[in-house]
Amino acid sequence: MLLIAAPSQLTLCALWFCSMATDIKESDWKLFRRLHKIALERFCERVLKEVQAAAAKHTDGYHDSYLKVFALIRDRDKTIASAFNDPRRSNAFILLANIKHEGLLTAAEFDQFSPEARQAVDVIESVWRA
Repeated sequence: MLLIAAPSQLTLCALWFCSMATDIKESDWKLFRRLHKIALERFCERVLKEVQAAAAKHTDGYHDSYLKVFALIRDRDKTIASAFNDPRRSNAFILLANIKHEGLLTAAEFDQFSPEARQAVDVIESVWRA
């Protein structure tokens, strides 16, 4: 069941998140930087497998295969940007939420973050669902 917060609750969530956005603990920041690299490798591996599969299908001709690979790369480039570009303390929770959304962290890896960091990601995800 999807719970939708009232507008006033969303505003409070947004204000809470804005105040938390730059308050990432040093331990969470170090963990984020380490897992960010691991998640990036996983994402690139996934994309390269998708490209390989798309490029191998020549049923509609090589040009069609090329167009499919091009569209795939363009789409995945948007995803890589939203999850990995410009990692800073001020946007770490948003990047972490995007990485989590893409399924690039194991539950055990995500659970290594502090309760405050996990809660910040939960707030971002709840806003997305609203």
